[in-house]
Amino acid sequence: MKLVLDTNVYCDYAEGIPAVVDAMARFGESIFIPSVVLGELTCGFMKGKRQQFNERKLQHIIQRLGIDIIDVNTNVARKYGLIYLSLERRGMRIPVNDVWIAASCMEVGGTLLTRDRHFSRLEQVDVMIV
Repeated sequence: MKLVLDTNVYCDYAEGIPAVVDAMARFGESIFIPSVVLGELTCGFMKGKRQQFNERKLQHIIQRLGIDIIDVNTNVARKYGLIYLSLERRGMRIPVNDVWIAASCMEVGGTLLTRDRHFSRLEQVDVMIV
């Protein structure tokens, strides 16, 4: 299964949370991180006192697990539009960055691994809540 990591799931994995580590080991035939997640992580690292440590740890995890980065491109932007309009037509909203994360997941045909239940409102993306 192609797993796409949400920001909170990366953080849980980095902290060694057993449910996330197990889910990634069990289902992660290939693992992806959207560039939007990297932006959220970088912002969090910059706010903290261990920026360099956290950045090195992120790079180590990406390399060790062979994680592929999903860049925002024209295809992802079109999927963003589809997801956003679908939510809007149903009178639903989720955070804008999460729409980008979902669009990135849709681009690679992956399953989004997250703790955020609002992703289950999306019709276009498979979601696994941990």
